[in-house]
Amino acid sequence: MSQTRDDNPLDLLRDDLRDFAGYKSARSDTRSGRVWLNANEAAWPSVADCDGAVRRYPDPQPAALRAALARLYGCAPEQLLAGRGSDEGIDLLVRAFCRPGGDAIAIAPPTFGMYAVSARLHGVRVVETPLRDGADGFSCDFDALAEAAEREGVKLVFVCSPGNPSGTLQPLAAIDALAQRLSGRALVVVDEAYLEFADGDSATTLLARRRNVAVLRTLSKAHALAAARIGSVIADAQVVAALQRCQAPYPLPTPCVNLALRALGEVPGNTTKARVATAMSERERLFQALRALPGVRRVYPSQANFLLARFDDAQAALDALLDAGVVVRDFRHAPGLGDALRISVGTPEQNSAVIEVLGRALRRDGVAA
Repeated sequence: MSQTRDDNPLDLLRDDLRDFAGYKSARSDTRSGRVWLNANEAAWPSVADCDGAVRRYPDPQPAALRAALARLYGCAPEQLLAGRGSDEGIDLLVRAFCRPGGDAIAIAPPTFGMYAVSARLHGVRVVETPLRDGADGFSCDFDALAEAAEREGVKLVFVCSPGNPSGTLQPLAAIDALAQRLSGRALVVVDEAYLEFADGDSATTLLARRRNVAVLRTLSKAHALAAARIGSVIADAQVVAALQRCQAPYPLPTPCVNLALRALGEVPGNTTKARVATAMSERERLFQALRALPGVRRVYPSQANFLLARFDDAQAALDALLDAGVVVRDFRHAPGLGDALRISVGTPEQNSAVIEVLGRALRRDGVAA
């Protein structure tokens, strides 16, 4: 049965936030004015900002940025909330939809740690349905995830696709079916932080028929703006409006907004596209090189800008890389990944260094053994 427009995702909001208006900031007054004396801002520019670009509080949702991001992601501006990276989007969703001490979220570990962190900071239970580790890599057990969500009264189901640290792109049809099954019960949140590096469509294509889908995107990865902290929640316009009421008054610093607009204004994004293509090519080269090394148990296929690898001696591999000044992510703390490291795809020179260092160290250790 298809979802109808009567399946209002606002019915999933916390009861005590249904009529919550949020904080009305001074910059919310959109009437034109020549002398602005309503926000207690400094009357003169900072000595570090002679042209006064940052003297005023920023627009909470700059129209130009919102429009540019909407064009990038193929949605309407009113369906998009800009914020401080995907992390703020995760936090806002948990805060708005989950009652502390009462509701729960569902995740499929190993996955991005901020889902559980945000939930626990808000006193919200975390229900786990582990990914299946098969011959083709990690996959999500969508039936088990749906059953857990129904059984545990879950309000938010987080699906990371491509997954972090798995690198797996989950089938869009399965996400669609999950959202349909949980209509009226839970919001399905699809984290697409790495989608630019994948061969697949965005879950934003589901929004027209699945009002209980929300999508997380970021400029931190493919667009090389991690320090600018620009992320988006793309969802039903009513959900976006509700999240904005829960957002801090001035979430987007003007210098960061200007950086994002300059990056998104590149015509037609040729540099970003070329660098993404290079990263995907380098990912394959690194994948093939790592899996050929002695002492590497497994390298998982990835549709992100990183690879997850298992080692006979992960500590030795980590030490060799650190001794060479190469820092990778140790994932041995994660359940089921006690022998795993995650390696981001770098420049061709950096990737060659990883291959050389690990090749030298692992072959040496293999001979010694």
